[in-house]
Formats: sequence, structure tokens, C-alpha cells
Amino acid sequence: MKKLTLQALSLLLVGLLMCFGALAQTPAPAAYPNPLAGPADGPLLTPAQFLGYELGARFTPHAELLRYVAHVAAHSPDRMKLERYGSTYENRPLELVYIASAANLARLDDIRRDNLRLAGLETGAVKGATPAVVWLSYNVHGNEAVSSEAVMQVLYDLANPANTTAQSYLQNLVVIVDPCVNPDGRDRYAQWYNRVANKQTNASPLSWEHREPWPGGRYNHYYFDLNRDWAWQTQQESRQRIAVYNQWLPQVHADFHEMGPSAPYYFSPAAKPFHADLTAWQRQFQDVIGDYNRKVFDKNNWLYFTRETYDLFAPFYGDTWPSFNGAIGVTYEQGGGGVAGIAYAKTDGDTLTLSQRIEHHHATSLATLQAAAERHQDLTREFQKFYTDARTKPKGEYKSYVLAGSSDPGQVRALTQYLDRQQISYGFATKRSRQAGYSYATGKTETVQIEPQDVVISMYQPKSTLVKVLFEPQAQLEDSLTYDLTAWSLPYAFGLNGYALKGQLPVAGRQVPVSSVAGSKSSSTATAPYAYLARWNNLQDVRFLSRLLQQGVKLRVAEEPFETEGQKYGRGTLIIARTGNERLGARFDQLVRAQADSAGVLVQAVQSGLSTSGGDLGSRSVRPLAMPNVAVLAGPGVDATAFGEVWHFFEQQVGYPITVLGTDYFGSVPLSKFDVLILPDGRYDDIMNERTLAAVKTWVRGGGRLIALEGASRFLAGQKDLLLKAKPTDSTATSKKDPYIALRRYADAERDGIDGRVQGSVFRVQLDNTHPLAFGYGNTYFALLREAPNYKFLPEGGWNVGVLKKNGYASGFAGRKTRTGLTDSFVLGTQDLGRGQIVYLADNPLFRAFWQGGKLLFGNAVFIL
Repeated sequence: MKKLTLQALSLLLVGLLMCFGALAQTPAPAAYPNPLAGPADGPLLTPAQFLGYELGARFTPHAELLRYVAHVAAHSPDRMKLERYGSTYENRPLELVYIASAANLARLDDIRRDNLRLAGLETGAVKGATPAVVWLSYNVHGNEAVSSEAVMQVLYDLANPANTTAQSYLQNLVVIVDPCVNPDGRDRYAQWYNRVANKQTNASPLSWEHREPWPGGRYNHYYFDLNRDWAWQTQQESRQRIAVYNQWLPQVHADFHEMGPSAPYYFSPAAKPFHADLTAWQRQFQDVIGDYNRKVFDKNNWLYFTRETYDLFAPFYGDTWPSFNGAIGVTYEQGGGGVAGIAYAKTDGDTLTLSQRIEHHHATSLATLQAAAERHQDLTREFQKFYTDARTKPKGEYKSYVLAGSSDPGQVRALTQYLDRQQISYGFATKRSRQAGYSYATGKTETVQIEPQDVVISMYQPKSTLVKVLFEPQAQLEDSLTYDLTAWSLPYAFGLNGYALKGQLPVAGRQVPVSSVAGSKSSSTATAPYAYLARWNNLQDVRFLSRLLQQGVKLRVAEEPFETEGQKYGRGTLIIARTGNERLGARFDQLVRAQADSAGVLVQAVQSGLSTSGGDLGSRSVRPLAMPNVAVLAGPGVDATAFGEVWHFFEQQVGYPITVLGTDYFGSVPLSKFDVLILPDGRYDDIMNERTLAAVKTWVRGGGRLIALEGASRFLAGQKDLLLKAKPTDSTATSKKDPYIALRRYADAERDGIDGRVQGSVFRVQLDNTHPLAFGYGNTYFALLREAPNYKFLPEGGWNVGVLKKNGYASGFAGRKTRTGLTDSFVLGTQDLGRGQIVYLADNPLFRAFWQGGKLLFGNAVFIL
């Protein structure tokens, strides 16, 4: 180190003095705590004092949000209780804050159990006063990030003893606050925005900070929309949250969102259609809460709207699913969203700020609590009536729903597990009988055969309203302009034979008998068997196959039905023979049985390779299965949720390795390294140029298998060498008949447009189940169509495995023009190209992971073809 000269030392001293002077003039945060200090150290701080910046100045990372939540709770131990109820896929904590008066917090569990007694879900008499329970959910969509900023001010108000107004609400309420439902999505958005935002906020919509990149922060880790997962609970976050929700069943649930930045603010009452099973009281209290919000907004001259856009029909959402569980479910929508950032210049000339958005959500949070507190007796009384009526006077013409236990034991087991999560009671038919009932398979009322051990769900139970909504063959739609799907009935979703009966049936207890469940202990014999056979029926079988392939077990698949040792086996049956697996030695039997039990599959041990009918186990109709190397495309141009559905299927449902390829470098990928390439829904004109598409076709000719879903099939239709073709549209026929067809009313434009739409409707697809793509299915598959698959049948060289014929409609809304056009349409099939195959799936069998009936079909496309 060189010695410093006297002049250098002088300059250094002057510089240090200038730095200290500058630091002395820089205002420090008012009271930012030591990050190593405990949550309860020091006084209760406002959000600004704790964070070191005013709310609205930036987006708060999730970890810092939780630090403030812990700080507030620690300063209110007699009125607040903090609980971690789970974690996200990326291991971020999920937390709830319980808030009540000191007296009520001290008996919190008694209040919870009393609340369940009001619903008839807990035995015994109510032990004390019953405050209303209000649950507030913030930030279910990660890039609608304002609500988790607002919740900090809400919590501070409820903790601050000087805020006597907020404290008064707690005398009549238990408030449950979820400060961030979707931490993974929130941090994806907040980290991106804080990284790209200008130091001096730029409100121009053209600025980088208003152009959120793919996939955006709206979704969770697997790019699922958690606000559409309330009913299905396919995601880890949903299952953990709703398990706690069902332990409380609040009287009010409020869900805080954002919409486009040009819109003002939305609060209840909701738009039509209302589901027919919402009670008059629930609709009335929508108006009550709206009035409390209106007064605040009118007083502050804030713009808002009601009774538009956001309906109360489909059961997937944070307002509807709680409503079908007895709550008053309300949605709040603030103009803004991920595009808005800290400040956004709107088209009307005003600038929308994050501070304004926070203020609005804060105001509606407190207005909701005020409404519930001042009407708490009405809320608890009507809540009890809702459940009393559900148990004693259930709605609708059907009083029992039956699922055929023999139709698919594995799927029946999956359904009963689902019912358990929903707190829906069920039993099993005790004897064989014939009943008049509606058959989901035929869509007709007819005489149906009830067998012993069929699953029976009675409507005479506390959750009967939810049962009706989830099982009804056809939901009553008072207005066809709805926000989402119009069909979702569980027998269709699970692909099970089911019946709706007008009377009650005697039932036995809930335990699923071992003899009827795919997943009971694997059959075994005293001697080592020749082979194990596993029928191919459902997702559990795909999971079993996945695990065996990864363990290096050699498998074969039967392409024709056969019978052996007194049992019949269908196409797709897995054959795990000892021959070919000798290297596993004594581990072979233990491994097969352990994986079968783990996957929930019943395997049958056989002592001979001889079949009494059909091909023997060494027949030409039995071919080996190899472990495919699978890739899926993701990135800009691919629909994020469609990619997420594929990603989740492999990682969470069947546990199979998959390589994700980015669209930005896909053109340089050596496809020869992969056996299967999946193209999720998307805009492939933006992804595949002529050169890239030619490379993909060359790879298919060399033996690759291309699986194209929805928009990917649409892109391939009409391409050179490919057989899929769109039907021609007859745009002139109608106008020739009616010269005034063009004279439409402007006000009717939206309603006229739905005449050609399919709004999440169920259609009966006719299957060729001799083709490997349909192995494990009967003659039909119920598809949930969200747009019309307007394709011609494939010509020679292709296989039309699933098609729509006349009268294929089953449930939901489909416009008149659409129903006409859905006759004689291709839905799914394959094309041979060289030594490879292209699988066209115009329908999405993995939609939102809840359409259980389609998952085997996708498994066939990946593993069996």
C-alpha cells in the first residue's frame, strides 16, 4: 500500500466531511425498526414508519409485508392472533390474522365451533354470543398487487387502540384476514416492477414499467388462476386455505381485485346472472354492503359502478363458492392491475396512482366490516336459516345423486376424496334397485339400475346447496351473458356414470369397501407370479406407469381385449412381466406392488402367459412401452395457463420429468433429443416461422410425436403436409335470406355476439376406443368445450378418434349458430407423418386441472401411442 501524501490526506478529510454533511441532511425513515429486532420491539408503527416509505411509493415484497403483519399482531396480542396455515409451491408462507375483541379472542375456538353448530356441522348447543365472521382475502391475483398494500393500513386501523370506530366493529365480529392469497405471483410482479421502474415514476403507458412480461404475475407458480380454483382446489394454496375456511364458514367473504386501468371501481350488487340457488337474503345483503360502500364513495366523490360485468353464477370464484357455502360473497375491483404500476396516465387525461388505489380498497374493507358489524345478528340468523333449510328443505327437484361405483373405481375414489375436502356427506347404496332418474350418460330421464356400493349423495345435509350446484345436470341461466363457464357438473368432469333421482335412497356408511377401490392392496400369491396386470382406466394408472418407467421397469401394453384366469381386460391394460425384468431380481415383486399401492392402483398377479380369449401375453397385439423424453414449449406466444396445466400435470399429478423449452430459443433446439413435444394453446404464428415449422415436421418424420392443443392445432390446420383442415364458414347464407340482417341495434351487439359462442359447455364426443388415443374409454367422452372445434374430419392417413355428431350437446350454454356448426366436427385424432405422429387435440383435456375425465386421454397421447 502506497503512503498518502499530506495533500491527499487533506482531500480525503474534506471528502469525508462532505459525505457526513450530506448524510446529516438526508431525512431518515421516521422509525424504521432494526431488521434483527423482534416484531414486538418498540411501539406500534404505521406502515410508513415501519417500511420507511409511504404506502403507494413502491410495491412491498411479500417477506416485508409479512414482517409488518407480524409486527402489528405482536402489538395486539389480546386482539390479534397470527397463524401460518400453509406454504406455496415456492415455499413462501401463507398466513391468516384473526382479529376480535379481547373477550372474543380469548374464546376464539368456542366461537368457531358455535359457528359450525349454526351450520349443523358440529354437534351440541351454541354456548355463547355468536359474533359474525368476516373473511377478507387480498391479492389472489399476484399482479393485482394493490390489495396487499391496502391490507397493511387495514390491519393498522384494527390494531390501533386510538381508532375507536374500527375497535367498535370488533365487538360484534371475528375478522379473518388473508393478507396475500398468492405470494408467488405477487413477488413475481413486485420484483419485476421494482427492478424496471424508473427512479422518477413514468406514467406513460409506453414506458417499460407498464409492459409486464410473460407470464405475468397474475398466476401462481404453475400459472393457475387461483380465483378460479375455489370449487376445484387443484392447487396447493387453494387446498390449504379452504381446509381452514371450512373450519370457520364465515358469514361474509370479501375478495379484493383489480381490473383494467381505465375503469373506476366496482362493488356489489353484482351483475346478472345470479345463480338460482342464491337466496333472496344473499341478494338483498349484496345491496346492503353496496350501500355502505356507496356512501363512502359518494362522500369522497370517487367514481364507481355496480351491477355490471361481475356476475354470481359459476361456483369457481371467491364470491360464488363462499355464497354456496352460506356466506355473502362480494368482489371488489379497483381500476389498475399489473399495467398500472405506481402511476398510470389514463386515456381521459387523469393519472391513476397506486396511492389512490390503496385508498379505495382500504375504504371498502372498512365499509364491509361496518356493514357486517351493524347487521351481525341478521347475518348469523340468516346463516343458520341457510343451513337449516339445506338440511330439511333442500332445493331442486333431485334429492339424491348417484355415481356408479363399478364404472371406474379409481375415479370414484378420487371423487369421494374431493367430496371429503368439500365437507359433503355421502354413503353407499345397500342393495340393487331400479329407479326413475336422470342419466348423465344419455341426457334423458329413464329407468336406471342402482347397484350395491354405488356412491349416493343425499340432498338432506348441511352442504346440500353446494351439492346441487356441483351436481345439477343443467344450471339455470337467467342471462346468457356470463363471465365464465356455464357447465361443470361433477359426473361429466370425472367421467363417471351418474344419475339424479327425485327420491331418497337408503345408504351405508362412508368407508369405501376394499373390493371396489382401485388402490386397495395389490393382489398377491404364494409363488412369484408370471406377470402383473393393471387395467388402464384413469389418472392413477398413468401415475403408476410413470413411476414404473422411472424405476426402469419394462412394461408392455395390450392393444386388444383379452381374458385370462377368469378376468377380462380391455385395451390399454399394462402388462408387467417377469421376463425382461430379470435384472431387478427379488426387487421386482416388491417394487411393482409398492408402486401400485402408492399410486392407488389395483394390480392382478397371474401365473401364466396364456389367455383364454384374445391374444396371449406374448402376442403381436401386446407391444413394449418405452420411457419417452418429453418437452413442452413455454414463453411469449404460448398461453401461460395452458402451459401451466401441462407443467402441473407432469410435476404434480403423475410425477414425470419434463423439459421446458423457451419460445425465444426454440428454433435452435436439437429436437432429436426428444421423443414427444407438446405445444400448449397459444398464438403460434408468433412462434414458428416457416423454417422452424419445417424443422418440426422433419423431426416428426424421423419418429417424433407432436401433441398440439387448441390454438396449436388451429395453427397447424391447413399447413403443408398436414391433414387437419378448418371447415369453410358460410357467411352469406343468412344475409341472402334476410336483406336487413345488417341493421342491428348497437345496444344488442354484445348479446348478438354470443349466438356464435360456446361458453364452457359440455358436449358428448363420440370415440373410436380401438385407437390407442382413446384406450380406457367407452364409446363417448364428455368434453368441456370453450370454443367450437370447427374442423373437417381427417382424410385417409389420419385417424378421427373423437368427433362430434348430431345431438352431441349435453350441458351449458352454446349459441344457436354454434350448436348447428358443431355437428360432424373433428375434435381429436392423429396423423401419421413418416415414422412419427401428430396428435391434434382441438379440445383441452387438462383444463384448469379439474376436468378429470380428460387426463387419461392426455396420458394416452404421451405414453401409449
